[in-house]
Amino acid sequence: MINLNIIDLVVLVLYIIFIVWWGLKNSKSSDSDAYFLAGRDLKWPMVGLSLFAASISSSTLMGNSGEGFINGIAVFNYNWISILVMVFFAIFFLPFYIKSGIFTMPEFLERRFDVRSRTYFSFITIVGNIFLDASATLYAGALIINMIFPGADMMLIIIGMAVVAGSYTIIGGLSSVINTEVIQAFILIIGSTLLAFFAMDSIGGWDAFYTQFQDGVWLKLTRSMDDPTVPWLGMWIGIPILGFYFWGNNQVMVQRVLSAKSIDHGRKGVLLVGFLYLFTLFIFIFPGVIARGINLFGVENLPHEIISGSELKSKYGINTDQVYPRLINKVLPVGLIGIILSAMISALTSALSATLNSVSTLFTMDFYSKFDKNASSEKKVKVGKITAVITLIIAILWAPYIGKFDSLIAYYQEIMSYLAPPVVATFFLGLFWKRSNAIGAFSGLMSGLFIAMIIMSAKYLFGIPIGLHFLLLAPIILVLSIIVNVAVSLATASPSEEKVKANTWTKAIWIEETAALKNVVWYKNFRVQALLLVLACFGMYALFF
Repeated sequence: MINLNIIDLVVLVLYIIFIVWWGLKNSKSSDSDAYFLAGRDLKWPMVGLSLFAASISSSTLMGNSGEGFINGIAVFNYNWISILVMVFFAIFFLPFYIKSGIFTMPEFLERRFDVRSRTYFSFITIVGNIFLDASATLYAGALIINMIFPGADMMLIIIGMAVVAGSYTIIGGLSSVINTEVIQAFILIIGSTLLAFFAMDSIGGWDAFYTQFQDGVWLKLTRSMDDPTVPWLGMWIGIPILGFYFWGNNQVMVQRVLSAKSIDHGRKGVLLVGFLYLFTLFIFIFPGVIARGINLFGVENLPHEIISGSELKSKYGINTDQVYPRLINKVLPVGLIGIILSAMISALTSALSATLNSVSTLFTMDFYSKFDKNASSEKKVKVGKITAVITLIIAILWAPYIGKFDSLIAYYQEIMSYLAPPVVATFFLGLFWKRSNAIGAFSGLMSGLFIAMIIMSAKYLFGIPIGLHFLLLAPIILVLSIIVNVAVSLATASPSEEKVKANTWTKAIWIEETAALKNVVWYKNFRVQALLLVLACFGMYALFF
């Protein structure tokens, strides 16, 4: 239970009121461009901060600290590898997305291939946004509120949070979402930094922390092949696939990039979030590791060595999704608890509002616009608002079932490792291989889905052990999808020149960009910024190798 002082409660309530007011104040819903893409005129700081806030949900905060409690800093591998993915995405894919003027990621697949690939990807994205993103966010937020008010009904808490986030998102569209996300990003960074500082102080400072956890693999990023969180091979061949799907294919993330006023602003926004992600080890994951060393749950004789989350739950009664909120209660003084809870509510509302806007955009642009080809801009906005309401209702109903998984991070990452690879394969072949055609792309997507369904059915319906970590399964599914795509494409007619020319990368594009950057001062050159980010990334890895 979190002991909330009246000062903390006032801070929390005032923050919620402010964020709803701010979102409504900055709403734009006059037309579809304004409602779904905030008018396409955002500068790079707005793009970067909104990306950061949208990517850090309350389930991310709780999941990262929970994994830190279970397995040390291994979960940071997802973040630093994803930074490399962001750089790759910004250099190669982002220009095509912005120049094409698309509203959704599936729309790019139709331009490169055909409507079948677009429809399939849009459908699974909507399903994923509802059942993986929105529902998990509501569940995580409900856990937090339930620790503040233990007697409150979980379903009522979930409904209340959905109403708060939905109030300005549904009315104001992406402009409301992004303007609130900028505020939420600052609250997240400040709040999480404060918690990390007090947590480190509670264990006796860095020296005491390092002494307690330097043995074993607690502070090591490179793990053995039998590591339950990140086997070393999975780090190199599995995480890049999930990372590219999240940053390069996920509508929730890429929609913010599409709202940038130019390619350069979009690129620099992505690089900004990459630099911010370097610090997530210290402010999100370290506190979870520290929690393992300060007897957070009051369990005597808890073993120092790493054991699974399921064993912690069954043998010691420890729910690792409660690490973050319990840490708040244990180490923070009165007055600051309200700020940290505001950070968690920020994570909740930003992620949920981002997901709602994503689903409404996908359904309106990829499905409704096909049905009603003459729909006015105002009608599309209305359909988008109705879609967001329906999405909220479904997410509310599914949220209570997420507690059946070992941890929030495990829930999200494992499901995505089965669904993401065929999509990533299709985008890569579409951009870098001119011969890939519509039939090959759709065949690759369907074969990947078939394999994923077999794996999920075997594991979740029939309880058959798979025997491979999901990070090692992801590249297998990717390769099989590529083989099908290539084989079918070669066996069928070549794609039209019109589809290939506008939607595939060539060396000439790199040469053209190089010439354009000659007169740009070095510190404003996105390639220099990208190189510095990559060097910082590998420097961080070297520190905790």
